[in-house]
Amino acid sequence: MMRLFFMMTILMSMSWAREQTKRILNANSTLTVLEVPKEVESLSEAISKGEFYGRLRFNSFSFDWDEEIEGKTGNHQTLGVGGSVHYKSAYLNGVGFTARLYTSQNPWHMDKTNLSYYKVGKGVLNRHDVATKNRYGMTNLAVAYLEIKNEKNAVKIGRQIVESYLTKSNDIKMIPNTFEGITWASKAINGHKLWTGYLVKQKLRDHNNFHHLFAYDDGAGEYDKWRENDDTAMHRGITLSKLNEKGIEDRLMFMEFSNAKNNDFNYIASYTLVPELFSTFGTDLTYKYKTKNGYLLSPSIRYMHQFDHGAGVMGGANLKINNVAYNNKNSVETDLYGVRLDVGKNRWRIRSGISKIADKADIISPWRSFPTNGYGYTLLQYNWYANTTSYVLQGDYDFKEQNLHAQMRFGIQDFDDDKSGVQADSNVLQLDLIKKFEDYKNLYTKLRMVRVLGDENTIALDGTKKLNPSYTDIRFEVNYLF
Repeated sequence: MMRLFFMMTILMSMSWAREQTKRILNANSTLTVLEVPKEVESLSEAISKGEFYGRLRFNSFSFDWDEEIEGKTGNHQTLGVGGSVHYKSAYLNGVGFTARLYTSQNPWHMDKTNLSYYKVGKGVLNRHDVATKNRYGMTNLAVAYLEIKNEKNAVKIGRQIVESYLTKSNDIKMIPNTFEGITWASKAINGHKLWTGYLVKQKLRDHNNFHHLFAYDDGAGEYDKWRENDDTAMHRGITLSKLNEKGIEDRLMFMEFSNAKNNDFNYIASYTLVPELFSTFGTDLTYKYKTKNGYLLSPSIRYMHQFDHGAGVMGGANLKINNVAYNNKNSVETDLYGVRLDVGKNRWRIRSGISKIADKADIISPWRSFPTNGYGYTLLQYNWYANTTSYVLQGDYDFKEQNLHAQMRFGIQDFDDDKSGVQADSNVLQLDLIKKFEDYKNLYTKLRMVRVLGDENTIALDGTKKLNPSYTDIRFEVNYLF
């Protein structure tokens, strides 16, 4: 019944939609809203003059390992079909609300006996629901918040997308990663933004319900591990039972300060805290310089320091609780360094970047923000383990006449061979093609192909042989906005 209601709502919204473009799709699949409801003078107008937004989505995934290992790795193909309907009210005395209903259905998927093999395709379904209820597909109210704002400030209370230094929507599948809590954005300081929040729950992209922010479910049931924060980057040593035993409620607080993006010199300083467990300070500095002949030169640096407030003793230095070859197994204190240079002109841009993680502990970031992103990151590569150095070369080109954007990345990842809790070294080649259509301005297609070639004969310090990390990943996405 819920699915039928959702599809009917989409069809009704399409019939109401106006010809002009109300939103545009960004290269990372997030949306920029162009048409926002205005201030009104009555409650009835706040409702009637609100805006509906819709999105139809199609996502297909094909993932093939070079070497399948029974019980550990398996090839898979998955399909997600669905979309979302958003309603944003107008504002009465600065008060309004927003609700977004999402669905992802799975007409093509693996048998549920192979659920543990899902990698890229798991984002379009809920593995726990499939395993325990034989229920494919998800439908949920991932966003629902009250907003109070004026010219300088905006406070949101409820379920919301939070794009901060360590929390992201990462909306490249079917349903974004969202949070429950309260956030405050202020532009009271001219040319700057203060952005802070207190978050109490999270709903990962492949979950139907909101759950713990920072707790891995270690229940006795076979599928309990998929109930709470089971993100690939989640620290497996910070478990629900350990938090309950110590009476720790996993909450996340963040505060950021940044200047306007239209400056030649941009900076951001961020502090994220999970009380009694750990915190992270991060800063990015970027300088933009345009030469007389039109070239844009833009160097950037990133630094992050991770403080330990108890997470190390509770869970260990390695995210997968395999602490072989870690200098201090009971500490998560560590550092990340990143340097990059962008060079561009008109239609093209070239980026070169390096990221380095100190040989201390792994960086903790299970909220879909990738610490090495923009510096040493390539798709689906978790390269923020201790003593890892990554190099990336990226090229972008706009074929304007064809409304086509092409991006290619080449990455080299040098992991610590001794550490059995991290993968073997690998090289990554990624190609993205994003197509828009002149006659259908709200239609977007995206093809993404990734080839990873890794070392298949790496022996860790404890004598274990690491898995061959080589695979081919092909994705195709269609979006229609209305």
